[in-house]
Amino acid sequence: MVNEIKAKSLALVFQDSPIRKISTAIRLQSFVEGLILGSYKFDKYKDKEKQEGHTLTDLNIITYKQQSICNAAIKKAVLIANATNLARDMGNTPSIDMTPTEIAKIAKNIASKKGLSCNVMGLSKIKSEKMNAFLSIAKGSSEPPVFIHMQYKPKTKAKTKVALVGKGITFDSGGISLKPPKGMEDMKDDMCGAAAVIGIMQAVAELKPPVAVDAFIPACENMPSGSAIKPGDIVKARNKKTIEIISTDAEGRVILADALSYAAATKPDYIIDIATLTGHCAYAIGERYIGILGNNQELIDKIIGRGKDSGEKMWQLPLEQEYKKGITKGIADLRNTGSTKAGTIDGALFLEEFVDKIKWAHLD
Repeated sequence: MVNEIKAKSLALVFQDSPIRKISTAIRLQSFVEGLILGSYKFDKYKDKEKQEGHTLTDLNIITYKQQSICNAAIKKAVLIANATNLARDMGNTPSIDMTPTEIAKIAKNIASKKGLSCNVMGLSKIKSEKMNAFLSIAKGSSEPPVFIHMQYKPKTKAKTKVALVGKGITFDSGGISLKPPKGMEDMKDDMCGAAAVIGIMQAVAELKPPVAVDAFIPACENMPSGSAIKPGDIVKARNKKTIEIISTDAEGRVILADALSYAAATKPDYIIDIATLTGHCAYAIGERYIGILGNNQELIDKIIGRGKDSGEKMWQLPLEQEYKKGITKGIADLRNTGSTKAGTIDGALFLEEFVDKIKWAHLD
C-alpha cells in the first residue's frame, strides 16, 4: 500500500502496553519484518524503465518504550527480513544463472562478510568423500556439482550443535524419468531448501546465538543425458548402503542421503533438513503448510512452536515404520521410491536411513 500511494515517509504510534500479551518489541519487530517482506519485488530481469522502485525512505516510530529496546527489535527485524529476501532472490533466479557454482559463490561471499567459515568441495573432493549417491544424480549434467559446508561457532562454548541440510537441485528435469513439460519452468525452485539454509546462516551470523550451527548443501542439476543415472541402476551411498534407483525424479532424497551421512559424521545434537522433496506433500496438506516428520518428538514440537511464532504453518505427518517395507524390498538395501500412496512419508523414511540415529527433523 505504501508503494501504491507512492508514500515517501511513514509515521506510526506503537501502544506501550502489551496487546493480547504481545509486547511492543515483538509487535514492532513483526511490523518491520512485514514491511520489508511485503515490499519485496523480483524484477532484476525487466527493463530498468519498467522496474518499480520503492518510494518509502523514512519510517518514524513513536513509542514510550526505551529506545534501546525498539532499536534492537528493528535491527532484528531487518536482518531476518534481509536473510529471507536473499533466499527469495536465489529461488527466483533462473537456473541458467543460479548454478551450483553460483550458489557456492553466494555462500562464500556471505561467509567472508559475516565471519563464517565456508568450505566448498568440487568434483574430486566429493569423489574422495565417496558421495556416490550425490554424484549419481549430478553426472547427467554438464554443470559441475558442489558440496558446501558453512560453519558458525559462538565466541563462548556452544550449548548445542545443530546441523542444517538443504537440498540444492538447481534445476530438476526429472532426469531420465522426465517430468511433463507443463510447469517445468518452476523446477528452478528445487534448490529452495539450499537457499533457505544459506539465508538462515546469514541471519545466524548476525544474531550470534550461543549454539554452533553447521550447514551442508549438496548442489547439482538433475538432467537427462547419455551419462545420466537410469532407472534400475544401483549406487552405493557414503554410509555404504546401496540404493536402487526406481525413479530418477526422486533425486532429492538421493543427494540428501550423502549430505545427511556427512552431517551425521560431525556428531551434531540435532539434524534438520529442508527440502522441496515431494509433490505428495502439497496434495496431503496444501500449499500453505510445511510437512514435518522426524525421529524426535521434542525437536519436532520445538520447530512447530517456533513456526507458530513466526507465522510458518507446519503439520506433522507420521513416520510410519510399516511403510518402510516398500523402500527395503528389491535387490539393494534401499529403493528410492516406496510402494504406498504416502509419498512424503516414504521420502522421510528413506532419509532416516542416513541420520545415524541422531535427533532429526525433516521439513518438506
